Amino acid sequence: MQLINAHTSKGFTLIEVLVTFLITTVGLLGLAALQVNTMNDQFEAIQRAQITAMVDDMAARIRMNPAAAGTGAYAEDLLEGTGAYYGLLEVPSECSAITAVRRDLCEWNRTIAGAARMSKGQNMASPLGARGCIHSGSASASGEVVIRVSIAWQGMTKSVIPAVTCGLGEYGSENLRRTIYRDVAVR
Repeated sequence: MQLINAHTSKGFTLIEVLVTFLITTVGLLGLAALQVNTMNDQFEAIQRAQITAMVDDMAARIRMNPAAAGTGAYAEDLLEGTGAYYGLLEVPSECSAITAVRRDLCEWNRTIAGAARMSKGQNMASPLGARGCIHSGSASASGEVVIRVSIAWQGMTKSVIPAVTCGLGEYGSENLRRTIYRDVAVR
């Protein structure tokens, strides 16, 4: 006669299935959180690339007009297409009628505001709350002036507080403020 052992039965118990389901669920939730973090990081990288191009553009404009830059003509704080801008209530839709420094600033402000990327009244690509700043330093004994071109914008996640003052106090928590700058030396 053969004895049947109850512990040698094959298959899974309900508790084993539930534990497996729980472990799988925790893993999928972790994967979803990783996906959200990756999307935020990708969005911030896109914003950083756009801002870098905008800062480099204005730095090049200043380098091409050193006489005006040396007099402080480029020193401005521009806020994402709002507020007074050369006596106007909003960013001009066209900058071609303006000349020299004002044209450079007008075109830079339109770029920051995303005016070239508007679709049905919605800003489609400009970084969040972008603000451009241009600050002139004092002239050295040799007549060289260092001009700081910077843009601040709001990030998606908290980070280190930037040392640059552009946009200071504009984004709630300073840990959300991002900045990129270039120093341009002109004579």
